Amino acid sequence: MADSGRQLRSGTVVLGGMGLLAAALTACSSDPDKRCVDRDSYNLTKGYKVVADKNCKSTKTSANGSWYYGGKKKSGWVDGGSFIKPSKGSGSSSGGSGVHRGGFGSGKGSSGG
Repeated sequence: MADSGRQLRSGTVVLGGMGLLAAALTACSSDPDKRCVDRDSYNLTKGYKVVADKNCKSTKTSANGSWYYGGKKKSGWVDGGSFIKPSKGSGSSSGGSGVHRGGFGSGKGSSGG
């Protein structure tokens, strides 16, 4: 009987440690991949030209810098992303209510009573 208690505690420690590791990895990767690009530089085959971050932080520069999220960077150009910042789960965002209701198979109907 003593062995099963010891095994339970070690299993709890391992599962708890895995939960902490998962939370840490999620927190580190929650920032979207963003780059400062020149909106006026779009090229059909290359995408947008990546410029220095200072062009997106200051409004007094000559370049028309905007943050570009995601996409693939190649030779100073980026394509396949968006100018809209991706949402971070169910928190508040600029494009929605910030509250998501429902779960598995959530549709127009309701359940419970």
